[in-house]
Amino acid sequence: MALRLGVMASLERGAEAALRRVHEFGLPTCQVSCWDPAHYTAETARALVEASRRYQVEITTLWAGYTGPRVWNFIEGPATIGLVPPATRAQRLQELKAGSDFARAAGIPSITTHVGFLPEWPGDPQYAPTVEALRVLAEHCRHNGQEFWFETGQETPITLLRTIQDVGTDNLGVNLDPANLLLYGKANPLDALDIIGTYVRGVHAKDGEYPTDGRSLGKEQPLGQGRVNFPALVAKLKALGYNGALTIEREISGPRQAEDIRLAIRVLEPLIA
Repeated sequence: MALRLGVMASLERGAEAALRRVHEFGLPTCQVSCWDPAHYTAETARALVEASRRYQVEITTLWAGYTGPRVWNFIEGPATIGLVPPATRAQRLQELKAGSDFARAAGIPSITTHVGFLPEWPGDPQYAPTVEALRVLAEHCRHNGQEFWFETGQETPITLLRTIQDVGTDNLGVNLDPANLLLYGKANPLDALDIIGTYVRGVHAKDGEYPTDGRSLGKEQPLGQGRVNFPALVAKLKALGYNGALTIEREISGPRQAEDIRLAIRVLEPLIA
C-alpha cells in the first residue's frame, strides 16, 4: 500500500484557507495545527468538516498546542514546554482536553502535541505527575474515540517508550518527527525506529541538523538537505508496517516555505509507492 503525502495546515489561517492551501499543493492529507484554544468552537469544527469534504483532504490529526511561555532551546525549554512544567500543567491539560473535544466535533481521529522534556530518570519529582496528567489526557481521548500521539523531539526514544508503557492506555502512538530527533540531539531517526517504530502513527517529513552548541537547537533544513536519510527512513517505516501519511512540515514563513514544500513533494513522491 502506497503511503500518502500531506502538509501542515494552520487553523489560525481559518479552516477554509488552511485546507484550500493543502488542496493547492495537490496533497490528499494534512495535520491541522492550532496553538490558540480560542479557535476550538463548534462553528470552526463545522467549517473544518465542510472544507475537508470540499477539497477532499483527510485530516489525520489535530496538532494541539497550548498557551503560556514556550522557549525552544535547551536552557529555558525544560521549564516552559509541554505538560512537564508544574506551573502550567493543569491549565495545559485542560486546553489539550478541549482540543480533543474539538477534534471529536470535527471528526479528527487523534490529537498530537509536544509533551515536553520528559525526565530520563523515572525518579525525577516531575516524572510521576507528568505521567498521571498524560494518563488523564489519554483517557479523555479514548472516551472521545481518539488516539493520543506523542510528537518526538525533547526526549530520547527510550524515555518516550518508558513513558508510553507507564501511561499504559491502549490508544497511544508516536508522531515521528525525524528532524526533531536531530535538532534536539536525541537520536538518529533510523535508530530511533528500532525502539519506538511500532508505535509510529504519524510522520512529519522535516529535515535538519544536530546542534552545534549546548544551548540552541540544531538548524532545520529544506527536506533532502539535512541529515535525515529519507529513502532509508521511508523504507524502514514500510518494513514496520506503517501505512499512514508523511506530513511535510517546514517551519519558516513566506514564499520560501511554499518553495520548500514543493521541493519536499518532489523528493518524497518517488519514495511512497
